[in-house]
Amino acid sequence: MGHLHKSFDRRDFLRATAGTTVALAAASVTGAAATSATAAPSTAATRGLTIPKDRIGIQLYSIRDKVAALGFAVVFAELSRIGYREVEFAGYTQNTDILGRQITVPEIRRLLDDNGLTAVGSHVAIGNLRTNLQAELDAAQILGMPHVGTANAPTNLNTVAGYRAAADEFNTWGAAATARGLKLYQHNHAGEFAFATDKPSVRLYDVFLKNTDPRHVYLELDIYWAYVGQYRYPGFDPAAYVRNQPYRYPLFHMKDGDANPSNANGFDIVEFGAGDLPYERFIRDIGPRAAHIGIWEQDTAPNAQPNPPGSLGAAERSYAALHGLLS
Repeated sequence: MGHLHKSFDRRDFLRATAGTTVALAAASVTGAAATSATAAPSTAATRGLTIPKDRIGIQLYSIRDKVAALGFAVVFAELSRIGYREVEFAGYTQNTDILGRQITVPEIRRLLDDNGLTAVGSHVAIGNLRTNLQAELDAAQILGMPHVGTANAPTNLNTVAGYRAAADEFNTWGAAATARGLKLYQHNHAGEFAFATDKPSVRLYDVFLKNTDPRHVYLELDIYWAYVGQYRYPGFDPAAYVRNQPYRYPLFHMKDGDANPSNANGFDIVEFGAGDLPYERFIRDIGPRAAHIGIWEQDTAPNAQPNPPGSLGAAERSYAALHGLLS
């Protein structure tokens, strides 16, 4: 993949990488091998067990400019130096080498291993789950990741029937992932917390949660977008979803937001630690019944980050703030 355009958004990125993701996975598949508690946590040690500070991850979309320009080898070495231990993919491509050759999935796995990094999950286009699921599962197994998911909404049909149909689809994909020893997940934005257009008293996220099989379908809670959902569609507590079904949320996206009433979302996305989302309260309120891997992400365009060193600088400062929160 060449350099990403400055206005490239998340959906563009998923669409652009969809074909190469499956092609790379399919081409590489022959190399694959394939305490219960009732009290809310109140100490730093308990918080650390809930979201382990030694497994802080990064969604590579946050530094997509560096992946495109420098390649995975350079980026992984820098992430390891910073202290990150888990990475979540948003495509498996980078600039081609001098021979015009694209990196392969097994080569990416070797780079992870060489830098002491673990692949924790991957965002793939929902269309790939629909049409090339086994190839995506192949790639996940090559990379050694336990989770594979999508950041797309379950459906664009914001009705109860639409979300029930989407849940059925996810149940099928999730069962296929389970059969391969993997966990399928869906990552939310704010729209999933809207109310159904045909039943304004019913929240779409609740329909999806109720109708997906907890044995096969998991959720990655994007905490920032959940609070945006609370701002735009009031009447729920983001922490309550995790507290009520903790084992369905193996992954968190931990991005920060700074309150801004002039923003329709109620918050501006900022580096972790520079905002005022109630992370201390959220971690306290989810309870300690399950561990959740905390993954830093910043959705804003990398060129908007302070330079130098741009998005990697934001990654380093955010890691330090996250580590401090969890210590």
